Amino acid sequence: MTGQARPGPGADRGPAPVFTRTDPRLGEFRVRPVDPETDVPLLHGWLTHPRSHFWMMTEASEDDVAREYRRMAASEHEHAYVGEWRGGPCFLAERYDPGHSELAAHYPVLPGDTGMHFLVAPPDTPVHGFTRAVITTVMELLFSDPGTERVVVEPDVRNHAVHALNAATGFRVDATVALKDKDAHLSTCTRAQFRAALAAAPTTGGASR
Repeated sequence: MTGQARPGPGADRGPAPVFTRTDPRLGEFRVRPVDPETDVPLLHGWLTHPRSHFWMMTEASEDDVAREYRRMAASEHEHAYVGEWRGGPCFLAERYDPGHSELAAHYPVLPGDTGMHFLVAPPDTPVHGFTRAVITTVMELLFSDPGTERVVVEPDVRNHAVHALNAATGFRVDATVALKDKDAHLSTCTRAQFRAALAAAPTTGGASR
């Protein structure tokens, strides 16, 4: 269950991936940067779906989504990605620098901390273990950067499904914090915690923000 960074062009289909990972049960996942000019209709459909209510964009227009991902594309501290499986897009992932976010006022940001959000597209046909495979792919992407020592997440306290998934992935809740639009469980996962969780359940699986 390893991933390999592949910067630059050269993919044999679609936009060049920045990362690929082969899941032992579900096969290859490819991750590429979000294109804020062409991906907006896709992302709008995902973000406004009722299943995505914890992202708080269910009432967003396509212009709202375009504005947000153009802003992110121009930022030095945030990056957004689309994940693909079997030739089609299936998840959104975001990474950010906690030191340049509102989290900096709530915990001591350490060198090597990387913030993360991810969202699995609403499935036509659910696949057992798919969400676990997605979060594992996102974590492998983040830890493929040697500068990443710890992943930080801040899911809504009411998002019980993702708390269970995060715990199974190696995250531990450090604090409950009041952010501007939610109360969140500030949780962290070191490389060692992630590797231990992966070894304990290498082929198992559960959306997150």
